[in-house]
Amino acid sequence: MLSPLVAKPGMPQPSDDAIHISGAGPAGLAAAITIARAGGKAIVHERKSDVGLRFHGDFQGIENWTTEGDVLEELSAIGIKPDFEHTPFHEVVCYDPAGLEYVYRSAQPLFYLVCRGNQLGTLDASLKKQAQAAGAELRFDDAMHRMPHGGIVSEGPHGADVIAAGYVFETDMADGVYTALSDRLAPEGYAYLLIHNGQGTLATCMFDDFHNELIYLKRTVGFFEKKTGVQIKNPKRFGGVGNFFSSARAHKGNILYVGESAGFQDALWGFGMRHAVLSGHLGAKAMLTGNTYERLWKNRLGGLLRASLVNRFFFSKMGDRGYTAFLKRISQVDDAREWLHGHYEPSLWKNLGFPIIRFFRHSRLRGRICLREGCDCTWCRCRHACSEEAG
Repeated sequence: MLSPLVAKPGMPQPSDDAIHISGAGPAGLAAAITIARAGGKAIVHERKSDVGLRFHGDFQGIENWTTEGDVLEELSAIGIKPDFEHTPFHEVVCYDPAGLEYVYRSAQPLFYLVCRGNQLGTLDASLKKQAQAAGAELRFDDAMHRMPHGGIVSEGPHGADVIAAGYVFETDMADGVYTALSDRLAPEGYAYLLIHNGQGTLATCMFDDFHNELIYLKRTVGFFEKKTGVQIKNPKRFGGVGNFFSSARAHKGNILYVGESAGFQDALWGFGMRHAVLSGHLGAKAMLTGNTYERLWKNRLGGLLRASLVNRFFFSKMGDRGYTAFLKRISQVDDAREWLHGHYEPSLWKNLGFPIIRFFRHSRLRGRICLREGCDCTWCRCRHACSEEAG
């Protein structure tokens, strides 16, 4: 049994012996695994009928460049077994707006390709199995809109700062990873084609002009068909959204926010699974040990989040000429992973520039957690009421 928790500033104190978690995404399941393996009682409330139902078997990447060590080693170190299907990729083919090709390689994996959804072998199904094996209770079809006794919120994105529109399909093409930087294909973002074991994911990842997603998707399909010769068989449409923002804190009273609910998403290119799992673990650790959650997440993720928002600001200003110069610059380095690590790493100039960028892009980067006194909603369901009262 756990010893009684000692109240500290920013430290939630549930009124019963269970720690309630809203949302069964990677962040919520990581929190449940951490709590249950430490001997605590974790109850996960998920509004859908199973894990991973936001996804359709599409491939995604767990980035492996924001630390010197390997991401799978980091997950293992915090008690998350990498027993989901994962494929390391050391090479990526990138195209500039003119269609010129650049090949980037790394001695260590640039990222691990994983599948999302509720099927066997997916990241989501694996974390679900680990949580249940550890003794966590998962309640499906059970939305939790309020937390009067506190808990952890892991409800995923509640807004769209970036959207992905694409297809999952079958193909005879050999394994490979292809990306393209072009505002004609993906405004302020990138298009991508991921192939593994006869299955493919193709999408435009857009940070602007969302209403024209079908136009950009059609262009993306045509582009990759021409450049790679991919033949798309039995395509199925899929789509998704990503949410990132900057908030001074990630708790409200005795409620902690993790994953995209807290804005913990890479703002540059949208790699968020690593942030999600780590923040879920840190939220659970705060509950279990009495450590202040704010200190934990800021020490591990704060600098990365600020750096990514600064990177996003400048990338959004580059345009097609800038994309070409950007890709040429990477082609001059020996190891793409090392270059990315330096590009993502926090620095003095990024820390100094962040407040200025945050001021000029306040509407995009502002915190979206309702901080109304006495509010126990899991998200900003009382924001309208708050604004009316403020007015």
